Amino acid sequence: MAQPEDPIDIANSEPLDSFVKNYMPQSSEWRSWTHPKTQVQYEIAVVPATELSKPDFEACFHLIEETSLGDYKNSKDGWKPKAKKKEMKLLDLKYLLVRSDSQVRGFVSFMPTYEDDYPVIYCYEIHLSPTLQGTGLGSVLMKHLDVVGTKIPGTSKIMLTCFLSNDKGIQFYGKLGFEKDEYSPKPRILRNGTKVEVDYIILSKPVFR
Repeated sequence: MAQPEDPIDIANSEPLDSFVKNYMPQSSEWRSWTHPKTQVQYEIAVVPATELSKPDFEACFHLIEETSLGDYKNSKDGWKPKAKKKEMKLLDLKYLLVRSDSQVRGFVSFMPTYEDDYPVIYCYEIHLSPTLQGTGLGSVLMKHLDVVGTKIPGTSKIMLTCFLSNDKGIQFYGKLGFEKDEYSPKPRILRNGTKVEVDYIILSKPVFR
């Protein structure tokens, strides 16, 4: 007897049009967002990593450098641009791009996948240009991931990794209902009794249907 198809595999194998139709919010209102102060309208689009144009890819990479370079440089592993660029091109990774005047001003990258045998939506990155920070856009984008999670059968939670040095990020995720995940790494105790702290935390929130 043939094994039933895995919902995560199905979602990842969908053509872009089908993914948008089946997993994004039903209303097309999600495709645009208006800045609450300037009233400038921004376009939002889903783009698979495999279809990301070079200018959009470089714009996303620049946003990571602009908003998080300090956290990376201060981490145990340091800043490794080649490794980051390779990660940004992972096969099943998808981007929610925020554009104004055809320029990327922010993005969220995510992937339906498995973590510790649980089907999850993993948020790899969320970065906004300074003019978009604190506007509510970040919450809007993260809620789109909630919708994706509810539409993939069996998905148990939304997950992400955050540097412990990123106080604003941890506060932001906390307001959205994220908490320390049970699989978040714990400090290591060396043979001599020295405690080695980790510099990041894994956060998650359940998917409610």
